[in-house]
Amino acid sequence: MDVPFKVNLSDKVIAITGAGGVICGEFARALAECGAKVALLDINLDAAKKVADDIGDAAIAVKCDCLDKNSIIEAKNTVNAKWGKVNFLINGAGGNNPRATTDNETAGKARDGIKDFFALEESGLKFVFDLNITSAFLTTQVFARDMLGGGGNIINISSMNAYRPLTKIPAYSAAKAGVSNFTQWLAVHFAEAGIRCNAIAPGFFVTNQNKGLLFTADGKPTARTGKILAATPMKRFGEVSELVGVLLWLADDKASGFVTGTVIPVDGGFSAYSGV
Repeated sequence: MDVPFKVNLSDKVIAITGAGGVICGEFARALAECGAKVALLDINLDAAKKVADDIGDAAIAVKCDCLDKNSIIEAKNTVNAKWGKVNFLINGAGGNNPRATTDNETAGKARDGIKDFFALEESGLKFVFDLNITSAFLTTQVFARDMLGGGGNIINISSMNAYRPLTKIPAYSAAKAGVSNFTQWLAVHFAEAGIRCNAIAPGFFVTNQNKGLLFTADGKPTARTGKILAATPMKRFGEVSELVGVLLWLADDKASGFVTGTVIPVDGGFSAYSGV
């Protein structure tokens, strides 16, 4: 792939969760292009394999359920057997769930057939929190052991929802705020061990998870897309490749060696815009 610039990551063994997805798959390609060995962890092994096959010998696909600690340990053992200790972790697994999503943006008047705030399922709330926060906690707990004594790098994936909660998705917004907070906690906890921890907070990018919310079946923008672009000063969605520059900067210990505990927006100005 064509990366915006190259850094030397030949000494990095990187585990990436959610690596079968659009964003983390692109991350894996970019990091491998810079010389890293990348382990693509995903519960959807076929999706991870597609990315690994695209990369070649510098990548392996490993089936991993990031909500099952034993599964994570098995994945780590597989990576260790292949390449040795992991010194770089990207916590990319996450997402939302329909059970934690309302149909209406605001309460207003009650309407029949509308799933409102009061109809949201507790199981959906817990699943979204687990998928975003518990997964990052467990994978960090397992893989950071490899970094003790030798230093390392952890990058979490936060979201614009952590800055400004979006309508309809209360659990996801709160969970991503938790990811940002957890990132700062980890940065302090591991600083003396030489492990840096930062997060990237993407604005609006079209992925497999959100495509149905942003475009109709025939490819037309939804009303939600109109609102998003109206609140994005650059008036467009981001390209996944536009996340790679920040990733590589954070990945390079020479370029960002004194950077830890940050959450970096890549959002076309969304977080800076007040609406007027």
